[in-house]
Amino acid sequence: MRWSLDSLYTSFDSEEFGEDLKRIDQMIGGIKNWTEKNLISEEEPGRKIEDHLKMMIDFNDTYTKVMAYASLTSSVDVRNDKAKKIIDNLQEKYAELTYPIVKFQKWLASLGDISKYLEYSEPLRLHRFYLYELIENHKYTLSDDTELLIAKMSNTGSRAWSKLQEHTTSTLLVDIEINGENKRLPLPIVRNMAYEREEEIRRAGYEAELKAYEKIDEYSAASLNSIKGEVLTVSKMRGYKSPLHQTIIDSRIDEQTLNSMLEAMKESIPSFQKYYRRKGEILGYENGLPFYNLFAPIGNVDIKFTYEEAKNYIVKNFRTFSDRLADYALHAFEKKWIDAEPRDGKRGGAFCSNIHPIGESRILSNFSGSLSSVVTLAHELGHGYHGLCLKDETILNSNYTMPIAETASIFCETIIMKAALKESTNDQALSILETSISDAGQVIVDIYSRFLFESELFEKRKEHSVSVNELKELMIKCQKEAYGNGLDSKFLHPYMWVNKPHYYYAGLNFYNFPYAFGLLFAKGVYAEYLKRGEAFVEEYDKLLASSGKNYIADVADMVDIDIKSKDFWRSSLKLIEQDIEKFMDLSYKN
Repeated sequence: MRWSLDSLYTSFDSEEFGEDLKRIDQMIGGIKNWTEKNLISEEEPGRKIEDHLKMMIDFNDTYTKVMAYASLTSSVDVRNDKAKKIIDNLQEKYAELTYPIVKFQKWLASLGDISKYLEYSEPLRLHRFYLYELIENHKYTLSDDTELLIAKMSNTGSRAWSKLQEHTTSTLLVDIEINGENKRLPLPIVRNMAYEREEEIRRAGYEAELKAYEKIDEYSAASLNSIKGEVLTVSKMRGYKSPLHQTIIDSRIDEQTLNSMLEAMKESIPSFQKYYRRKGEILGYENGLPFYNLFAPIGNVDIKFTYEEAKNYIVKNFRTFSDRLADYALHAFEKKWIDAEPRDGKRGGAFCSNIHPIGESRILSNFSGSLSSVVTLAHELGHGYHGLCLKDETILNSNYTMPIAETASIFCETIIMKAALKESTNDQALSILETSISDAGQVIVDIYSRFLFESELFEKRKEHSVSVNELKELMIKCQKEAYGNGLDSKFLHPYMWVNKPHYYYAGLNFYNFPYAFGLLFAKGVYAEYLKRGEAFVEEYDKLLASSGKNYIADVADMVDIDIKSKDFWRSSLKLIEQDIEKFMDLSYKN
């Protein structure tokens, strides 16, 4: 249940790691020198663009390997000082490239219509979208010196605060009493108690978690205020209307698409509230569901998996879609690409890191044996499969944006949940449906609360640093607006802003709505698969392969989906609402 990073490097002291660190320095120097000598005139534009692309591809391939090794090492051992130092050093090095990258962007924009230069060579034609996007984003680029200053200052600003938050939460030990025994447990283990069958354990975990956050809430508030303050300052300097406006552009979507999706989500919330109240009734509550019972298993069926069973289940059901997907998942398990064991010093949650230069991925999860944790594994393997579909693209053409990033992962979730339902008895179907709806509720209802929270947080941060009490009150207010009477207002989660790491990344503002986008877009893509069958598999792989070099609307158009239409989002949400109705019917029958 622990990964191996040997195909990257065997250690920080290995000869290969040391050589690649030196190569990074050499390449940075080479790129700087080339920029100074070549971008002083518009002569030979085709050759210069090709040279720049080649240098950036070579640099990013090497840099990605080295940074991936350090970051992955740190994610499972947050006390590893060497990894931290190397990450800091690498970020400092990357900042040195700000000047030549900005200079090239400005030089490229100065050429005017570059279409005539794209015929110079195949590399230029293949990077058409990349080059046009550089020109389009030029309008938000500041002077060379200012860009360099921002890049350098962020290393001691937002990135430093982000590291503090990650270290603080990853090393937080929670004091908890279970069955009369006092324990001190890592935060991820305590959070996993939310899925336990015994309500006493779920509530104990919830209360202990909230109590533990009191130890670090001032640190977290300081980190959050500093990061959001920096984002507001830089976003305004660049000429964006707001951080949300910047996120929309960076996401390669448009305001109409986002608003259509959010409006459709808001329309669907009463169905989710009805589900939460019914779940509360099943568990013996009349005033809505207490927060600590959000993930409580329903029914008498306790679906548990060993890690080996989870592997076999995922691979078997992935194969119903395609051998390529199943073989990828099996390979990831067998080659030790997955770190699934919860332990002290390991960060919580789950993620997938696609390491494009070596055509591999690494997946972190905190496996508990529940169906939900199996679904989480499938989700992250979906991200890895997305990376596999991009393996023949250059690293510059593999950089897809946040909303499309969740498509393959949620598609894979859907495969697993559909399989579980198909094989189930009525009792099991009730439990599985409930798990599926619960997960969807996190992506629709809870995400909506987080979107509201971050929107208001930015507005408040414009005026002043937001205190711990204000943050807690704001989170409760947004949870009440999203969950309504579905949850018991006496038992909400005022510290969700401490728990969610996405708030603490200056480059990932509003990393909430992409999850909703991914869920609903994946539902639409899955519906297309059901219509077209096996013939759709190749189209699906092509869709994923094109995701790094197109606007999302164009990617969606490949499978006849109009993401600007509210009706599309409504149709995807309707599929979830139908599951809620099935759950309601089964809950009264059982």
